[in-house]
Amino acid sequence: MIIDEAIEVLKIEAQGILNLIDRINNSFAEMVELIYKSKGRLIVSGIGKSGIIGRKIVATLNSTGTRSFFLHPVEAMHGDVGLVCKDDILLALSNSGETDELNILIPTIRKIGCKVIAFTGNIKSTLAKHSDIVIDIGVEKEACPLGLAPTTSTTALLAMGDALAVTLINKKKFKSSDFKKVHPGGVLGQRLSEMVKDIMLTGEALPAVLKGVSMIEAIRKIDSGGLGVSLVLEKDGTLAGIITDGDIRRMIVKNMNVHELKAEDVMTQNPRTAKPDSPAYDALYLMEKFQITVLPITDPDNKILGVLHLHDILGKGSFRFNGKN
Repeated sequence: MIIDEAIEVLKIEAQGILNLIDRINNSFAEMVELIYKSKGRLIVSGIGKSGIIGRKIVATLNSTGTRSFFLHPVEAMHGDVGLVCKDDILLALSNSGETDELNILIPTIRKIGCKVIAFTGNIKSTLAKHSDIVIDIGVEKEACPLGLAPTTSTTALLAMGDALAVTLINKKKFKSSDFKKVHPGGVLGQRLSEMVKDIMLTGEALPAVLKGVSMIEAIRKIDSGGLGVSLVLEKDGTLAGIITDGDIRRMIVKNMNVHELKAEDVMTQNPRTAKPDSPAYDALYLMEKFQITVLPITDPDNKILGVLHLHDILGKGSFRFNGKN
């Protein structure tokens, strides 16, 4: 029952996103051109769940070269509207299009001279009527069985925000190497623009054992290597798998007898890998996406060339997953 319900939620939300495809029309293209040519910033505003999604859209835009900030509608009417300039563009988020706090803000924004774009599920709403460009993000139904909690609607809103951000990335020809220009840490930006081969560990620094050795020997290698992992190699140097501290913890929880196990009994087969000519930025993306701290570096034949640790990219103690320091 639980599994079926979860699957149904994903189906409903996936369909909600797919239905947006038919909404990508001239209005969307006009929006992208307007933002691309703007000399100001993109101001994103919304209340409640839409506001939370708005903050995520802002984070994505800023990290990919489109200057933006989130403006809370209530705070705006109590002084924060002073942050807005005439060259800015307001992106207003409201599924109903009848959010009072947001609609009250629109006339003030217009007096400043800003264009207004609406992401709304109601193209006949008050918000839509007072916007220059309207993007329909309406959904047929919420995944919430009561039809009350924003679920499919916020997923659709987030997806449309991603569509906008990625389109602007391509429009601006934003590249991985541009990351260092917008990242506040200059040294970090320099590191991320390097190739994996320039910062990976090689030779004797590689924590590796041959397939067939005992788990005791593999644990010794993990302990001496200082990276929390050991690569497991075939005799020809091909990567067979990887053993991490996490694998050892799971082995203990399962009450497995370490003295009777070999490395291949515990290792993770087919681990994520990177190529030596990949930018460090791409390696960091893989690490964050899959919540891992070590990447084996292999050649096209899957033979091990080196290993890259998260600390080699970002510096020990300076990074936490999800951007939290």
